[in-house]
Formats: sequence, C-alpha cells, structure tokens
Amino acid sequence: MNKKELFERFTYLEKQIGELYEQFGELKGNLVQLIEENHHLSVENHHLRNRLESETENHPEPKENIADNHVPKADAAVGEGYDNLARIYEEGFHICNVHFGSPRGEEDCLFCLLFLNKQQT
Repeated sequence: MNKKELFERFTYLEKQIGELYEQFGELKGNLVQLIEENHHLSVENHHLRNRLESETENHPEPKENIADNHVPKADAAVGEGYDNLARIYEEGFHICNVHFGSPRGEEDCLFCLLFLNKQQT
C-alpha cells in the first residue's frame, strides 16, 4: 500500500468518524428530550393522581364498593408510590430531592438510598 492510498483511507475513516459523531450527538439530544419529557409527564401524573384523590374524597364511593376494597387506600397508595420510586431508581435515575429525574450513572446515590430506606420504615 503506497502513501497516497494510506492517506485516502485515513481521510475516509476521518469522514466516517465525523458522521458517527454527528449521529451520536443527535441521539444524545433525543435522549435528553425523552428524559425531560418523562420527568414532566411523571410530575403531571403525580399532580393528576393528587387531584383525582382529592376529587374522590369529596365524592365518597357507594358502600358496596367500599366493602369490596380489602386494602386501605392510604396503604395502597404509599406502597404503589414506593414501588414506583424503587423501579425508577433501579432503571438508573435519581429519586432524591437533590437530583430527581437525572440519570444516575453507574454508582449508587446516598441521598436516593437514604430516601428509599426512609420509605421502608
């Protein structure tokens, strides 16, 4: 292989690396948008659940429906919320008030772990 062919191959590889870098940047931007949208939807979902709960408190259920629910509503909501937070943490996101919703990386967050342990007690 002569010097000209070697130079052309390096130029071609450099061009391919540049294109891959641009694609990587686009994917990173899309990921950031998805994470932000997920966070906003989670907050909106939380507000809607609170609103639904306050609406149902104002309009109690008929007595036959209350008898069918063998798990108290407050305990079910706390358990469900804790399970959701634990799932979010396991998926790699912060659940602490310091970094809520941001990607956690490879290491554990002490704030998140303290929050999870506080919820268990």
